[in-house]
Amino acid sequence: MSTDTPEPNIVEPAPGSARTAVPTLADTDFSVDTREQTVASAVNGYLVKLRTGDLGALPAILGLAVLIIFFYVLRPETFLSARNIANLLVQAMPVTILAMGLIFVLLLGEIDLSAGVASGACAAVMAKLLIDGGQNWAVAVLAAAVTGVAIGAFIGALVAVVRIPSFVVTLALFLGLQGIALKLIGQGGTVPVHDKVIYAVANKYMPVWLGWTVAAVCVVGYAAIQLLRHQRQTAKGLSRRPFALVAVQVVLVAIALLGGAYVLNLNRAANPNGALFFGGVPWGVPLVAVLLIVCTFVLARTRYGRHVYAVGGNAEAARRAGINVNAIRLSVFVIGSVLAAISGIVAASRLNSVTPDAGAGNTLLYAVGAAVIGGTSLFGGRGKAQDAVLGGLVIATIINGLGLLGADAYLNYIVTGGFLLLAASIDALARRRRSATGR
Repeated sequence: MSTDTPEPNIVEPAPGSARTAVPTLADTDFSVDTREQTVASAVNGYLVKLRTGDLGALPAILGLAVLIIFFYVLRPETFLSARNIANLLVQAMPVTILAMGLIFVLLLGEIDLSAGVASGACAAVMAKLLIDGGQNWAVAVLAAAVTGVAIGAFIGALVAVVRIPSFVVTLALFLGLQGIALKLIGQGGTVPVHDKVIYAVANKYMPVWLGWTVAAVCVVGYAAIQLLRHQRQTAKGLSRRPFALVAVQVVLVAIALLGGAYVLNLNRAANPNGALFFGGVPWGVPLVAVLLIVCTFVLARTRYGRHVYAVGGNAEAARRAGINVNAIRLSVFVIGSVLAAISGIVAASRLNSVTPDAGAGNTLLYAVGAAVIGGTSLFGGRGKAQDAVLGGLVIATIINGLGLLGADAYLNYIVTGGFLLLAASIDALARRRRSATGR
């Protein structure tokens, strides 16, 4: 019996070419796990996504960086001061929360033109219960949320069941809800909001120790989630990002959170050397963070979230796959209106009052602009909850920076409108690029 090692399969070369050894199944080394990408392959994969039109949040991040540099150069003594950063975050909260709700609607390629005035109407319900009804804050907030559910269910039923276009339904509600708010508050009236808990959301600050604790817990929690996910993917032999990139991502998030806590915990009193300490993380910041975590989990980690993306990508294909398209359509309007109610409560806290025109004016335009600028597609099927945060920061930075420069009001509208148009153009071009590359 021959003990010679068998030669590999040989493919006969074409005339004039070299002989090539083709390994057989027995020659393959299965002990080498090639499912973890290298840093180079991960970077190359990201560049391929960019070239094929999958830009994600990159335009919003670059735009925010340009705005920060621009306003810092013009107002270096005030723009990045601890006091102004805290003010900017508080300014961004109502628009960010409203945009977070609109993202669910936009993912289906729908629109909710009534979201802004819905936030005002819900805030009016809360304020009337606090002042005229003598209710405590919990009952008033719950009533505002229930009002949001009712508004969203009404819109969703007309869109999903009656099949009226969302543009028409929400345009009618845009007018009708302003009438309801006017009836509740009265022409030229104002309902003050003095409840300590409601007032604290946008006007009070966490103790320094609690701000540091929350930031540290968020860092540890985020790191644990990312590392455990990588470990599970490794144990199951699944494709995964290189550990080095996971570690870099965790470090960057830690720097952002701990750096933000450090800046916000600085003494922002007019005389920092005096006995009075004025600083801390605004209470509204963890509220936005909790809403972001919940919305991100719902969209990225639940069956419902997968159904939302499926309906937004192709409603007919989703229906044939067994998804209840009408229920999904109705639900996103409910979610959007509930988050609009929360946005109205935060806005009422910031202004210490509710007026008949609360949520009207530019509120809706800023929220839609925040969602689109952050990276959510107007054509449906693409978007994340984090887009609302990025876009909200862009909108607030424009308003805040132009205010520090003492610019005329018309510039605010022109610059914000220009950013929205640019974001929509990038979205349309990216969509064409994805279609051309079959993505």
